[in-house]
Amino acid sequence: MTTPLDRLPAAQRALLRPADGRPPRSPMLATLSDRRSFDERWLFERKLDGVRALAVCDADGPRLLSRTGRVVDTTYPEVVAALAAQECGDLTVDGEIVALRGGRTDFSLLQQRMGLTDPRAVRASPVTVTYYLFDLLALDGWDTTRLPQRTRKSLLRAAVDFRDPLRFTAHRNTADLDEACAKGWEGLIAKRADAPYQPRRSRDWLKLKCSLGQEFVIGGFTEPAGSRAEFGALLLGYYDGEGRLRYAGKAGTGFSGRTLRALGARLAGLRRPASPFSPAPADRTATWVEPELVAQIAFTEWTRDGLLRHPRYLGLRDDKSPREVTRERPA
Repeated sequence: MTTPLDRLPAAQRALLRPADGRPPRSPMLATLSDRRSFDERWLFERKLDGVRALAVCDADGPRLLSRTGRVVDTTYPEVVAALAAQECGDLTVDGEIVALRGGRTDFSLLQQRMGLTDPRAVRASPVTVTYYLFDLLALDGWDTTRLPQRTRKSLLRAAVDFRDPLRFTAHRNTADLDEACAKGWEGLIAKRADAPYQPRRSRDWLKLKCSLGQEFVIGGFTEPAGSRAEFGALLLGYYDGEGRLRYAGKAGTGFSGRTLRALGARLAGLRRPASPFSPAPADRTATWVEPELVAQIAFTEWTRDGLLRHPRYLGLRDDKSPREVTRERPA
């Protein structure tokens, strides 16, 4: 029986290696960039605002793994079921799980599914998720990560039966960031068409953003004012090259009443007597917490003092370790 791998030219078949059945320790990660000029060696995908997920399908069935390697099968059972229905029982794929609102990815909406593990709660959730696949790491017992990016995408399209909630992440051969932003997209991911898959952050994948935003570690909160309950604003930071948590500012918007109550309860259990920031911000109303929670934050720019301007809370991330959170700087 002919498989997609059999149709590869001899030079590319020589790049295949036997797969060991294990997903990479880390997915390949893109580098933030303000580059806008590209040649024909690049291809461009829609930047998705969701959670990264690797899927491994083998004789034991499918396993859906978060960016940190945590099994998330019970949170997204419809994705697992769609993977189990594939004719190919031996493949490893990379993609992003998203929630769509009006055709746009909505991280705040996805938050309502991310923390659910009880089957009854998952079935009762009104949030529908979609798994956008954009890379193929193994197929039919062979490791495909050394193949060029464009070849891996072609194999992915041929190997998977794309029915909801599985979707193929389409790409273009030219970049038009202005058009992407006008559509309400988060931006574009530029990928070197001839590059292999590398389980680390690489400049072969570049993030071209429409607006600023990234993850930050929560190191404390301020007292609520007026009619607000639980807390006023989150105190945010990131780790520098010396392992210190640097203060980046406070986010006091983006919270619903439900979010305030749920997040307030989690913060209450993480209180600590001293600031985790180095140096500590001067805020007399601050309550310090262990730096264990990672928040997705949108903002307009960095100030000259290294603080966030107009930060807005979007949600918690459970797919990234706090120690991984650094300040993103354009390459």
